[in-house]
Amino acid sequence: MRVQQRYPWRYAQPRRTERVSLGDRLQWEIDGRDWPNRSASRFVTAAGLRWHVQQFGPAPSDASVIVLLHGTGSSSHSWRDVAPRLGEDHSVVVMDLPGHAFTTMPPNADQSLAGMSRNVAALLHELKISPTVIVGHSAGAAVAARMILDQPISPAALVSLNGAFIAFGGLAGQFFLPVAKLLAAGSLASRFFAWQANDPAIIQKLVRSTGSLLDEVGMDLYARLVRSPDHVSAALAMMAHWDLEPLERELPRLSLPVWMVAAENDTTVPAIQAAQIARRLPRSHQVLWPMLGHLAHEESPAQCAALLASVMGAISQS
Repeated sequence: MRVQQRYPWRYAQPRRTERVSLGDRLQWEIDGRDWPNRSASRFVTAAGLRWHVQQFGPAPSDASVIVLLHGTGSSSHSWRDVAPRLGEDHSVVVMDLPGHAFTTMPPNADQSLAGMSRNVAALLHELKISPTVIVGHSAGAAVAARMILDQPISPAALVSLNGAFIAFGGLAGQFFLPVAKLLAAGSLASRFFAWQANDPAIIQKLVRSTGSLLDEVGMDLYARLVRSPDHVSAALAMMAHWDLEPLERELPRLSLPVWMVAAENDTTVPAIQAAQIARRLPRSHQVLWPMLGHLAHEESPAQCAALLASVMGAISQS
């Protein structure tokens, strides 16, 4: 039996009456007033973008550093209950990826895996941060791996949470990429999607399609995101420019320890993919979380934080 874990501490319940109007991106002064862990937020300019960044715990110069990267269509909110826990002992950095939530949109070419990785690396350089461990959820794991392979960063370990490393194959691949490019090419698709998101049933269906069950706070935050056409456009552009085949070929070059964490009920990135990737890596550790879906770190933040703390402990002893 799954136990729903809720951690409403450190931030207010999201509002239900206010939401962005169609055509607007999320506004920090309005939509960010009760954003999770708002007191940890600041805005930083790097690579020509204005980034929303959250930092927790000691200064990076005084402690080991954990960088947390969210996946496509999500935002910094997905780490809302993980980051503060880790911040009790480590310096933790969270951001909204380009075009997502409160970070500005880059040119379309920079929404590719290489472009996204290059821009995140530029942000870390601007922050003067050298991560000890980098953690990526879903597409965020691919961004982290690309950064390591391109050597802008050299962490001691990579943790992949339901990491999306494998491209769609066969008919699915032939269908998915052209459709994503078509949708990303115009604003009508993102506006229509954002308009549909005013129906709570649409959001519930979207989240449940990942195999996860979120509490009321989590559902409301995702609703707020997908009601923003600009946020939806960023997610579509990211999918349209995503090419994982070069990364797949280079995975054996990841010589650092990689924790491949999979969730049993993940219907977005099936758990079997983690095992397939692990076999290509020189130093992999496999972890399976039962009864959780693609958003496992939001369903069970205490479990996620405990795992990451154990990774930090293993690194310090090696």
